[in-house]
Amino acid sequence: MLKYSIKRVILALITAFIILTLTFFLVKSLGIADTTFGQKENVKFAFFMKQYNLGYVVYFDHEVSGFGKLLAHVHTVEQEYYFYERPLLEQYWNWLGNIVTKWDWGTSVTIQPNASAIDIIAERLPTSLVINVISVIFSVPLGIGLGILAGLKKNTWVDHLISTLVMIFISIPSFVVISFLIYILCYQNQILPSIWPTPSEPTKTKVLAFIIPVLSLSFGSICGYTRFVRAELCEVMSSEYLLLARTKGLTKNQAITRHALKNAFVPILPSILAEFIGIFGGSMILEKLYGIPGIGDLYIRSINEKDYNVLMVDMAIFTTVGLLAGIVLDLSYGFIDPRIRMGEKK
Repeated sequence: MLKYSIKRVILALITAFIILTLTFFLVKSLGIADTTFGQKENVKFAFFMKQYNLGYVVYFDHEVSGFGKLLAHVHTVEQEYYFYERPLLEQYWNWLGNIVTKWDWGTSVTIQPNASAIDIIAERLPTSLVINVISVIFSVPLGIGLGILAGLKKNTWVDHLISTLVMIFISIPSFVVISFLIYILCYQNQILPSIWPTPSEPTKTKVLAFIIPVLSLSFGSICGYTRFVRAELCEVMSSEYLLLARTKGLTKNQAITRHALKNAFVPILPSILAEFIGIFGGSMILEKLYGIPGIGDLYIRSINEKDYNVLMVDMAIFTTVGLLAGIVLDLSYGFIDPRIRMGEKK
């Protein structure tokens, strides 16, 4: 297990490096962001000097033809500065060097000019995490409970009702669910706030604002858990070892609690982690529609505004969470079921 774990971590680091490298070159191909910052020469000068120190631009005291794209022409008291974009490969190596040696991912260009990209992400990350964690806590017991109920009541009206509702809700796109909830609960009945509250809003408004995001993210997860748990439980209950347990004198309830549920949960528990990753990625649309200041909304905004440094940090978080979740997911099988040991010799 230790050897397998080390191997998976190394492969995850290599995968993250490849993903971020490809993302860097792809986002740079989107074009140059607007870095004029209005007419504030001192702000422009401070920003481009920061980019110069990071190794992304170079400056001259006169205009140079054929060097690269001219990004800005700044007048100061001492002299004039002509800032040019460095070649892409130079920017890439400087970007890697800044991360490895100084853990400096650069500054924001358009979202919060001159602000550290790491600080912008750190400010918004807790909001996204809290919403996603609450959604998982809400959806896991409800989905598993409905799945167990449907499995134990197989081929009855209860099973048919749950399965039908699951098929209906799982077929509805998440943005339709979000829009429907906002329209019914916010605009039509005015029960909940129609947009994410500001920090100055009352505590009650802030608490109520979590209802729509949690419900929107939980619908798909509840349906997924219900289908998965029902399928696993039905398969286990029809297995030969469970029938053998019944012939040895165990009652139906004893056979279900001691054997069926225990064995059915071996593939179910690791899926909870995988479902968290799905929710984490799906919250982008929700954050955009509901005005939640999270990293999902920031991801879309950084693409639209070509804020490369913020986009790269945001992408690094989603990539890291996904890769770490995959490692924990694989290792969890060995801890849940001792018969499974990754990387063990036959």
